[in-house]
Amino acid sequence: MNTTVVAMVVGLAGVPQATGEEWTFPVTVRVDAARPLGELTPIWRFFGSDEPNYAHMKDGRKLLADLGELSPDNVYFRAHNLLTSGDGTPALKWGSTNVYTEDAEGQPVYDWTIVDRIFDTYIERGVRPYVEVGFMPKALSTRPEPYQHEWRPGLPYDEIFTGWAYPPKDYQRWEDLVHRWVEHCVERYGRAEVATWYWETWNEANFGYWQGTFEEFLKLHDRTIAGVRRALPEARVGGPDMAGSDPEYLRAFLEHCLEKVTPLDFIAFHAKGQPRYVEGHVQMGIARQLATIAQGFATIATFPKLRRTPIVIGESDPEGCAACQGPQLAYRNGTMYSSYTAASFARTHDLAEKHGVNLQGALTWAFEFEDQAYFAGFRSLASNGLPLPVLNVFRMFSRMGGRRVSVESSGAVPLDTILEEGVREAPDVAALAGLETSRLAIMVWHYHDDDVAGPGAAVQLDVAGLPSGVGEVKVSHHRIDEHHSNAYSAWKRMGSPVAPTRQQYDELEEASQLALMGPPETRRVEGGALKLRFTLPRQGVSLLTIDWP
Repeated sequence: MNTTVVAMVVGLAGVPQATGEEWTFPVTVRVDAARPLGELTPIWRFFGSDEPNYAHMKDGRKLLADLGELSPDNVYFRAHNLLTSGDGTPALKWGSTNVYTEDAEGQPVYDWTIVDRIFDTYIERGVRPYVEVGFMPKALSTRPEPYQHEWRPGLPYDEIFTGWAYPPKDYQRWEDLVHRWVEHCVERYGRAEVATWYWETWNEANFGYWQGTFEEFLKLHDRTIAGVRRALPEARVGGPDMAGSDPEYLRAFLEHCLEKVTPLDFIAFHAKGQPRYVEGHVQMGIARQLATIAQGFATIATFPKLRRTPIVIGESDPEGCAACQGPQLAYRNGTMYSSYTAASFARTHDLAEKHGVNLQGALTWAFEFEDQAYFAGFRSLASNGLPLPVLNVFRMFSRMGGRRVSVESSGAVPLDTILEEGVREAPDVAALAGLETSRLAIMVWHYHDDDVAGPGAAVQLDVAGLPSGVGEVKVSHHRIDEHHSNAYSAWKRMGSPVAPTRQQYDELEEASQLALMGPPETRRVEGGALKLRFTLPRQGVSLLTIDWP
């Protein structure tokens, strides 16, 4: 039942959150810190992109530093095109390193210069490689021409699948290339460091990225893993990083690895949502993404030997093409993307618990696109060096850890309903909470699939089970919404300048940071309990951190 709030809604620290007349609906969120549910695994710490060469460009370096700061040496980056032939000049859905060519006598020539520059840039900023071993060097491709594509947004997607997507003309030379690459990485970065990386073969071999047969991919995979392990027997290897989670394909791959005794230290598949443009607005497709994840987990859980094998959802996103543009993708710059991410990641935790699998990562396939227009509509974490609201969700996640604890919300949409229908009727106002030694962190989101205006949620947050002896706590409230942690809305309020001045850019940088609603407050705790109240606007995300000595 809606209620009318007249004048002012006041949140933590007495900061006004809205003025005038605003419709809200009540939601009660109950967090019990005394009811642990298991480790709150930091699944958020994986990122990736098609274009590897952006990493060492000006805005790429800046964004990698931002990612590395979230959890130094515990953030991973996956990129396509690490073995693709070319001079290293990036383009949309393209990149190259030229690691392999052949001389006049047809003998292999290895050159690690460009790929070293990419990995050096990662490691110097506290980010580690999730190494996708691909794509096919021109000199090894069974169909080398045409090789570099000239795709751009609006053109048919399948135009990208050129000579780099074909099997090798010589599998032994492919395995030797992989072996030499890993051997070089061990020499350059140290055995202990490289042993922390992830190594997997190719990308979405059940889609256009592989222009060979399934049997040829299995052969490529086996030879790749053999090359990696020959150089570093303790290397962490896995796959198949397939598109979707088709049970027949995934099962055939897993059975092959078990039968051939091909090492499998982690299992990876991809899951994407499906937004569309309806009646003048974006309608997200969270149901499709979560259903794909559920299907993949269910398939893996049927293998007793693999039930506890770590899983990384190698691409986990609202849709499939970061470099594409269009009206159905207009969610990307604003708070729709950030609230979707909060809700989908939390439900991914729920699905892992439901199926009893060992989820270790959900990789966000978004980075940045160098020297494009401000807020150009690509799926990215930053635009022209300015973090987008979605990056601030990951900043929130990085402040959460320890044990996941029990949360109940009167505004939560049941998981089964989201899997079947998405969030199409009532909004999803729910929470995720993690308890550390002297901190309880609670993320609360207000999500709906439809990007249209709606009432705010008047949240009553009831916290119970705080440790005995805790009499006072410090409460901090971070927020992502139209007016907080949001460079895009700040840019629009400026009049959407094509080329912001230095003063404007500095203001946008400030607006892009994770914002507090006000100074932290000291609150009394009675019997391990605490009550907090605030209004959370539609598509907003709040992080409440409760600290004690």
